Amino acid sequence: MELDVDLAPLREHLETAGLDGYLIDDDASDADQRYVSGFTAPDPYQTLVDGDGTHLLVSGLEYGRATADSSADTVTRLSTYGYQDLVAEHGAYGAKSRVLAAFLEDHGVSSVAVPKNFPTGTADGLRERGLTVTVEPEGIVEDVRATKTDWEREQIRTAQRANEAAMARAEELIATADVEDGVLVRDGEPLTSERVTEAIEITLLRHGCALDETIVAAGADAADPHDRGSGPLAADSLIVIDIFPRDKETGYFADMTRTFARGEPGEEARRRYDVTREAYEAALEAVEPGTTGAAVHDAACDVIEAAGYDTLRSDPDTEIGFIHSTGHGVGLDIHEQPTVSPSGGELEPGHVITIEPGLYDPDVGGVRIEDLIAVTEDGYENLTDYRVGLEPKAE
Repeated sequence: MELDVDLAPLREHLETAGLDGYLIDDDASDADQRYVSGFTAPDPYQTLVDGDGTHLLVSGLEYGRATADSSADTVTRLSTYGYQDLVAEHGAYGAKSRVLAAFLEDHGVSSVAVPKNFPTGTADGLRERGLTVTVEPEGIVEDVRATKTDWEREQIRTAQRANEAAMARAEELIATADVEDGVLVRDGEPLTSERVTEAIEITLLRHGCALDETIVAAGADAADPHDRGSGPLAADSLIVIDIFPRDKETGYFADMTRTFARGEPGEEARRRYDVTREAYEAALEAVEPGTTGAAVHDAACDVIEAAGYDTLRSDPDTEIGFIHSTGHGVGLDIHEQPTVSPSGGELEPGHVITIEPGLYDPDVGGVRIEDLIAVTEDGYENLTDYRVGLEPKAE
C-alpha cells in the first residue's frame, strides 16, 4: 500500500551533507525501508532517494507489484543490468555490487548516505566500485518518521479503534466470568491468560490487525512489565492487559494498556491504581509542543514519588515502583522516536507517543495505564477512546 509520507526533510539533509542520495538495502520488515519505499517485500530490495525522487531496484518477481503499489517514482528490474549473467560470472556478491553500482550510476549518484544497519558487504562492494558510502549514524529517516503526516495519524487512529474493540472483548470476558474458588471461570473452564489472548487476537483479525504477542498478566506476573502472563486469572487480583496491534495493510501500530481487577484487590492495590492514574493524568497535562519528553516523564515521577513510591529517577537500582519510562513513539515500529524518558527531547506537532506510567511489586501486582496521543500545535489529541477504570465492565 502506498504510504502518504513526507521525504522533504531527508532530501534537505542530503543537500546539506553534500551527498547525492540515500540508499537502503533491506526487506520491508525494516520500518525505514517500508517508509521510504512505500512497498513491502519479504526479500531485500534497494531503495534510492535522490533529488529527483524515489527509485526502487527489485527482482522480476516483485516488479509488477512494486510498479503498481509502491510510492516510488521509478522501479527497475535486476534483469535490466543482466543480473543472472553477472551471477554466473562473478557470484551473487559480485553481481549485486555491480548491478547496484550501475543502478546508482544511471541515476547520476556517486555518493550515498546509508543507515547504520546497512549491510557491510553491500557497502564494501560499492566502495570497491568507486562509490562513496557514508554511514548516517543519527538515524535521519527515523527522525523524519517521528513526525507523522495527517494521513499517518489516521492510520494509527484506525489501528487504535481495532485495539479498543479487542480490549473491550477482553474486559467483557473478565467482567462476565464466574468466580469459583478464587479463580475466574467461563463455560466451566478456568479463564486463562491464554484464552483472553486468543479472544484479543481473533477480534484484531476481524478488524484487519494482527499482533505477534500481547500481555494479559495477573498477580506477580503483572509486576514484570514485559511478562506476557500465563495460566488461570484469579479474582481479587490486578490484571494488566497491554495490546499493541499492527494494521495488516498499512503496517502502522497502535498501543493501549488497561488494568482491571475482578473483585476486591485490596487497599494497597487500589491506592497504587489511583496513584498511577494521577501520574497518567499529570503526564497528559504536561504534553505540549516545545516541552520535552524528559519533562513529561518528570511530571509522572513527581506524582509517584510524592505518594511514597520509588522511581528509577529516585533510585536507579530499584526493582519495584515505577521501573520504566513514561512513553515512546509509535508508528511503523511499536517503539520509535521520540521518547518520553529521562533523555527525551523536544516534542513537536505530529509526534505520536504513548503515556504509560505504572507501579510494580510482586507482593501486590502491577498497574499500568496507557493511552496513545498525538502532539498538536496547542497541546495534544488523545487517539484513544476507551474508559479508564479498575472494575471491569461488559458492554
